[in-house]
Amino acid sequence: MAAAAISHLRRGAPRHARALLYLSTRRFSSSSAARVAPLAAVAASARRLLSTSVDSGASSTGESYKPPLFDPFRAASLASSAPPLESPPIEELPDDATPPPEEEPGLPAPEKDPVATTCQHELEGLKAWVETVRSRKESTEEKEAWSLLGRSVVSYCGTAVGTVAANDPSTANQMLNYDQVFIRDFVPSAIAFLLKGEGDIVKNFLLHTLQLQSWEKTVDCYSPGQGLMPASFKVRSIPLDGNSEAFEEVLDPDFGESAIGRVAPVDSGLWWIILLRAYGKITGDYALQERVDVQTGIRLILNLCLSDGFDMFPTLLVTDGSCMIDRRMGIHGHPLEIQSLFYSALRCAREMVSVNDGSNSLIRAINYRLSALSFHIREYYWVDMKKINEIYRYKTEEYSHDAINKFNIYPEQIPSWLADWIPEKGGYLIGNLQPAHMDFRFFSLGNLWAIISSLATQRQAEGILNLIEAKWEDIIANMPLKICYPALEYEEWRIITGSDPKNTPWSYHNGGSWPTLLWQFTLACIKMGRRDLAQRAIEVAEKRLSEDKWPEYYDTRTGRFIGKQSRLYQTWTIAGYLSSKMLLDCPELASILICEEDLELLEGCACSVNKSARTKCSRRAARSQVLV
Repeated sequence: MAAAAISHLRRGAPRHARALLYLSTRRFSSSSAARVAPLAAVAASARRLLSTSVDSGASSTGESYKPPLFDPFRAASLASSAPPLESPPIEELPDDATPPPEEEPGLPAPEKDPVATTCQHELEGLKAWVETVRSRKESTEEKEAWSLLGRSVVSYCGTAVGTVAANDPSTANQMLNYDQVFIRDFVPSAIAFLLKGEGDIVKNFLLHTLQLQSWEKTVDCYSPGQGLMPASFKVRSIPLDGNSEAFEEVLDPDFGESAIGRVAPVDSGLWWIILLRAYGKITGDYALQERVDVQTGIRLILNLCLSDGFDMFPTLLVTDGSCMIDRRMGIHGHPLEIQSLFYSALRCAREMVSVNDGSNSLIRAINYRLSALSFHIREYYWVDMKKINEIYRYKTEEYSHDAINKFNIYPEQIPSWLADWIPEKGGYLIGNLQPAHMDFRFFSLGNLWAIISSLATQRQAEGILNLIEAKWEDIIANMPLKICYPALEYEEWRIITGSDPKNTPWSYHNGGSWPTLLWQFTLACIKMGRRDLAQRAIEVAEKRLSEDKWPEYYDTRTGRFIGKQSRLYQTWTIAGYLSSKMLLDCPELASILICEEDLELLEGCACSVNKSARTKCSRRAARSQVLV
């Protein structure tokens, strides 16, 4: 196995070599250790070759490329293909040559390679979980949901390419853009299909949206960045060459030029990368990730996100309405939802970008941004009772590198509701941070995805779930989950939303309850070992979703009313419920979306011990971040 790793390195496949080298160093029982001992010398050679071929650009800043976590799908596929690479060419013997002596009878057959056997067992185990999902007994609500999800599928040239946003017959004449395939809306549908073992529709979606990425995008004579992914697309039938009887199907993308408010779909590209990784992990089809056009698409998205600008922070600077909250809600700047998805997309891309001379600078940029972003969010976005008390005593107008109140936050910004709302054993990541401004609202998606992607530390992730449990009646209540808490009311609502009649207090994006967030809550609970919380939330949702005809969102402080403008038979409500049920029954499959903590990333920017901008980073300081 280690020899195969060396062979892969010499052929220019360092990612494959890493997987095989990992397998060669796996732990075995004492009885197996003797059998794998002869591989030690070869494994050492492979490690030396690996360090010189891949990590030659390592530096004290931690910018060198680090291998992804072990993936049994990829490792098993590589292990099965390794022997031909390390085996010498077969030479034909001349006719007069003496044939090799036959083995004496009675000798025991050579034992199978325990590494390959173990790897194969892991692969079969994950596939068995997919089969378990397919064969599990479904409730009446699940059967109805699968039927509705099947009806929402959109076909293009005879192949399924996505699902419409909603199939509400009561609004057939007022579809707006609910008859289109949205990238963010399709993600829970894609997860449901993947968990069910139906990957073709997801692959088609990934490739067709990739083609749309290269289309010309123009808004009032201005063209946005080249790597921008569309917010949605629609399949249209147009006459063929002016013939009214012959038609052809075309994809009509919307990059925001038709959207209400002309909002930019910043999160589309981030979701696309996250879904691409999930598809590869559960299907084992890594050839899709390695295609030239897919690699180009990943790099275009990353180049757009990592481009230089005037911003002083590692967070992405975006306009209002650039994510799931796609209306004016005061989230312009550095909203948590975008940062959590950005971090997750960078982690996923880091595993998928092909390692070669042309990608070294990109990989260094990814590592550097990941390190800086994780430190920034963990240090400055986190609030609990201790942190709030610290902010309450802040001094302002500090001018120095050693300032405590780095963003010049005025203590008067602490809202009156917060001190009585936040529990003693809990906390969360605030919604936004800019100079002299902290948005103390709790945004569910950003906090949940910070847990899933390990953007939050272990302690912070536990604190977020503790807060949700303690404030169950505020965040879950009669329907999970509040998109944000609390709602903007009175003068705040008039100034920040512009008196938006759709975002009235405790409605839609302004404190409404969105069932589609259930699958992300389930993922976060599985990662933190709190499946009991997910089970409670699913039971709450099951009482009403089917009876209420699968609404898009719910209104009022406790989510008792169906949203006043809510579409019924909303696809991502249906898919989110199905994904939650399957993930809860087979939690091992959550690994296709979860990212575990990576200490190596924290070495690049680990100054949290004394909060000095000029302190040299170290591994010790990096490890201390995990305990923040």
